[in-house]
Amino acid sequence: MTYCLAATVEDGLVFVSDSRTNAGIDQLGTFSKMHPFTDLPGRFFTLLSAGNLATTQAVVARLHRDIREDAETSLATVGRLRDAALYVGGINREMQARYPEEDRPKGFSPNADFIFGGQIGNAPHDLFHIYAAGNFYSPTPLAPFVQIGEQKYGKPILDRILGTKTPLETVARCGLVSMDSTMRSNASVGPPIELMIYRAGIGSSTHMIYDEDNQYLRLLRRSWAENLRQAFEKLPPIELPQPKFRAVES
Repeated sequence: MTYCLAATVEDGLVFVSDSRTNAGIDQLGTFSKMHPFTDLPGRFFTLLSAGNLATTQAVVARLHRDIREDAETSLATVGRLRDAALYVGGINREMQARYPEEDRPKGFSPNADFIFGGQIGNAPHDLFHIYAAGNFYSPTPLAPFVQIGEQKYGKPILDRILGTKTPLETVARCGLVSMDSTMRSNASVGPPIELMIYRAGIGSSTHMIYDEDNQYLRLLRRSWAENLRQAFEKLPPIELPQPKFRAVES
């Protein structure tokens, strides 16, 4: 399983991803699910992946190959972010088509989902959830974030905290807490955790990787748990009705 999320606010973009590919009894698999494209002049893109690992690797390899070979259409040439999302979605469908449905083993699925975001020149930055079918959507101001993979455990804090005016550092902390909540409830999501912060306009990005023993992650996890307990203890008590007694003749 996996969990990836990204948010778009006025100041820029934040991406968070785990790195666990399987969580068997005697083996843990890890593979980066964050794929930044930060060396294109005047452009910034980051791709987060979930689903079939062979498909996601093939999609990322193709994106890099098209840039390297100066293809007519690539992340280096598209004029708009929506064109870039359409291009990524098309490659996703193409890679899945290599496994015809009639030839697939039982239980096998080549499907992959992606979160894709970035900025081209002075155009607005944006995010897209790209589905296995190649179609995509952008988040709205009411919910300026996108999730793929194991979504349910980390969504409540995103719903309560994130807005379009939320500062980037707050968005990053919120994303890490969302990831920690998911890791605590689902063993198939795990470190290393990757964080990408992109400040729009300035065009600067920061890519950080937190392993399982990272001191900041431990502090964040402990502080979040302690504050949750304190908040729970301060909740108003339930006003239970007084028990009623009935006289019983002996």
